[in-house]
Amino acid sequence: MNAPLPLVGPIVLPLVVAGLLLAVPSRLTLHRIGWLGTGAAVLAQGGTLLAATRRGEVLTERIGGWPAGFAITLAADTFSALMVTVVALVVLLCGVFAIGSGDDRRPYLVPLALMTSAGAFGAFLTADLFNLFVLIEVMLVPSYVLLTAGAGRERTVAGRIYVTVNLLASTILLAGVGLVYAVAGTVDLGELAGAAGRDGALALAGTVVLLALAVKAAVVPLHGWLPRSYPYAPPVVTALFSGILTKVGGYAIVRIVAVVYDGAVDYRWVIGLAAAVTMVIGVLGALGETTMRSVLAFHMVSQIGYLLIGLVVFSPAALTAAIFFLVQYILVKAALFLCAGAVVVGYGTDRLDRLGGLATAHRLLALAFIGAGLSLAGMPPFSGFLAKFLLLRAAVADGNYLIFAVAVLVSLGTLISMIKIWDLAFWGEPAPAPPDPAGHPPARTTDDVPPRIATWLTGPAVLLAALTLLLGSAAQPLLGLAATAADGLIDPSAYVEAVTGR
Repeated sequence: MNAPLPLVGPIVLPLVVAGLLLAVPSRLTLHRIGWLGTGAAVLAQGGTLLAATRRGEVLTERIGGWPAGFAITLAADTFSALMVTVVALVVLLCGVFAIGSGDDRRPYLVPLALMTSAGAFGAFLTADLFNLFVLIEVMLVPSYVLLTAGAGRERTVAGRIYVTVNLLASTILLAGVGLVYAVAGTVDLGELAGAAGRDGALALAGTVVLLALAVKAAVVPLHGWLPRSYPYAPPVVTALFSGILTKVGGYAIVRIVAVVYDGAVDYRWVIGLAAAVTMVIGVLGALGETTMRSVLAFHMVSQIGYLLIGLVVFSPAALTAAIFFLVQYILVKAALFLCAGAVVVGYGTDRLDRLGGLATAHRLLALAFIGAGLSLAGMPPFSGFLAKFLLLRAAVADGNYLIFAVAVLVSLGTLISMIKIWDLAFWGEPAPAPPDPAGHPPARTTDDVPPRIATWLTGPAVLLAALTLLLGSAAQPLLGLAATAADGLIDPSAYVEAVTGR
């Protein structure tokens, strides 16, 4: 079915705007309009795609009008439309935060952010593995500059780790795509539907692709790069990355396992082991960290394990819960990183031992953090509770009691780490600034006149926290869309027919 709007729009529009803004690097107002306008336009198209696919339709576009098998094919079903919409919302709100924080004054930050988002949107919409690789690289190349730009030894080290690991993963991904083509003669997802279950060589080649994507998604033990890089990026970059980069990896894993491996019945024990270890290692790392953003970075690892539960069970109920979880998790994690970013902008640090009393000085920020934090931990009435409850119910129905137990304990650990941040940074007494042995001025604390954290900074986090509360109390619309998306993964015949044209 042809798309109501060109599916290439979410890819081309950010790239075109980014190119135009590169030509006028000093026009701050144009950069701000470009970021917000592009985010709003892609968000509107995502909503249009959701409306068009809400009953299970699959929209396709073949670039240049070439026939199936030769054209670059883009496809949008409910799952990909949901991802485009929620990521576009995060991109838009990160633009608002960048205005408040002044991050958008950094040279070329806005064009690079738009390029990164274009790659992510394309990865959600592409229907073949080679173009998935290309679009992931479109996403990653500007992200290298976004993370490494700026002074400081810590950022230099973080950037080196981030670039090195992701370049290696990209090399493995390209090799895996090449192996798939060598075995099957195609990299079209429609043509590869169910093929891994019939051909052992193809299953092995596909495993190389999944291994590379597991690095991108920060699945344990391939996760170490994330907590060693994300906390050192500029505040808006960390928030933007939290809503895009690992989520592309998670989305691609779910899509490939569902379509190419037909649910990977013979390999679910491997996925279950990865899910359990990822949840446990991630939350243990978070409990030991001492800054807001490093705690949240380790939780990015642990929460990917919950998404994998949907693949372990691979039932309509489990996949519905996993997709619902992924959507609300993107919003929750972006809210938390925006809260941490506002603290960094206002106080110059997010070290827990150098903060305190934020709840008194910044009530809206505190409300946004506690709402998003409780949702991350799976506490009612927030959307995180419903998502985890549905996942755990599906696991019990399938007899996966070990996964159930691990997920419950990890949620408890998540709650403890959120309480630690709340107690030390928001609820505790303001900490005096210790002398800096390097001679730098001490970070400001609430012993001083509280820095003004503007509405531009708190607004995006407050909006996302309110949205997670709304999704918890009025979840039916999103659950309905998630159920339709799950049905399309359980039975991908409509997706395959639309992509192959037969």
